[in-house]
Amino acid sequence: MIDLRSDTVTKPTEEMRKAMAQAEVGDDVYGEDPTVNELEKLAAKIFGKEDALFVPSGTMGNQVSIMAHTQRGDEVILEANSHIFWYEVGAMAVLSGVMPHPVAGKNGVMNPADVKRAIRPENIHFPRTSLITIENTHNRSGGRVIPLENMKEIYSIAKEFGINVHVDGARIFNASVASGISVKEYARYADSVMFCLSKGLCAPVGSVVVGDSEFIKKARKARKMLGGGMRQAGVLAAAGIIALTKMVDRLREDHENARFLATKLKEIGYQISPEDVETNMVILRTSNLRVNASMFLKELEENGVLASVLSNTEIRLVTHKDVSRSQIEDALNVFEKLFRKLS
Repeated sequence: MIDLRSDTVTKPTEEMRKAMAQAEVGDDVYGEDPTVNELEKLAAKIFGKEDALFVPSGTMGNQVSIMAHTQRGDEVILEANSHIFWYEVGAMAVLSGVMPHPVAGKNGVMNPADVKRAIRPENIHFPRTSLITIENTHNRSGGRVIPLENMKEIYSIAKEFGINVHVDGARIFNASVASGISVKEYARYADSVMFCLSKGLCAPVGSVVVGDSEFIKKARKARKMLGGGMRQAGVLAAAGIIALTKMVDRLREDHENARFLATKLKEIGYQISPEDVETNMVILRTSNLRVNASMFLKELEENGVLASVLSNTEIRLVTHKDVSRSQIEDALNVFEKLFRKLS
């Protein structure tokens, strides 16, 4: 199977496997795992923050951040198609007792004026706006990069009102490679950033949250509450260190493969916009086919290609380390056959 469902399906490299087998470990809940400590120190340095926290998943990273930044009954401003709003099982309401305030963006980018209007004034009837979240890159918009200037404007508004900003940077290294802007520069306009090691960077497990020391102290306690204290977690952190030091630059290859895939799909006749492909995601529309997205997905799978559904008329394809250019060409042969059959 040619698996284009997500970059979460990547397998660890041989170097990662060796590092995991040889990792020096201790009890991380006691702060005694030297490999976890090394990973957290490295992450904090790369992002220009005081401290960092290793967590099992991106969802946990986002949720411990929300728990650390907010109080029960608060309101959180976020983009209406953001991962936190769509794909985290309502966790912000269940775990933090906070209410989402979705703001509709364009390609995942919120208009700063809309964000400012969404901030609640002081009123006994209103929840307190205590956090704004930004997702970069933006998943449901097809891996689009949030412009740095947009982040600057939103951060400036947040500080004007005494509000913190959290970035769901699950794929922020994709944003960095695509834009040429360092993750440290992006992180300047956020009080906390979560990023994933287990997507395009190919580590088997884990994400990291970065921020100032007081924030990380709160997030660490929230991680423990959620069952995220993983004890001898150095066997996982060892792969994360390699992910950060060896796997970032190769993301460019994923982006090139995504643009190649999109261009060829358009040549076949699919409804697709190659110019919208900024990182490693391609969104294909099935509006000109005789089947909906779910039916088309089944046809793909029967022919050896895996993808995922975004909506009734949209398929998402994600390039990553474990799908080569030749495999993409093989997948394109399947797409061409199905287009002839279903258009």
